[in-house]
Amino acid sequence: MNASIVKAVLLLICSNVFMTFAWYAHLKDQKSKPWMMAVLMSWGIAFFEYIFQVPANRIGSETMSLPQLKILQEVITLTVFVPFVFFYMKQPLKWDFLWAACCMCGAVYFMFRK
Repeated sequence: MNASIVKAVLLLICSNVFMTFAWYAHLKDQKSKPWMMAVLMSWGIAFFEYIFQVPANRIGSETMSLPQLKILQEVITLTVFVPFVFFYMKQPLKWDFLWAACCMCGAVYFMFRK
């Protein structure tokens, strides 16, 4: 695998961990706090998301098209989100996660086929 793609994937994984916490973690423990506090907390976390995401997209765009880069990011998002839902948010796994993952694999196939 191309080194640029590997670097982009690793950076996107880091970015998506921060993104997932910025977007959803406040739903677990911060529901009783004013929404503006959640916004400020999320912005603070999202700063770190962008530290990883911007270089990931620049590196990834060296060898991938923009649609390929986007679908890769979506697959990584789902890969990060499912463990987050299960382990952090304590919600049950569902078969629908598997079916969604299969659809995403199909999307990857069509975006990267020659």
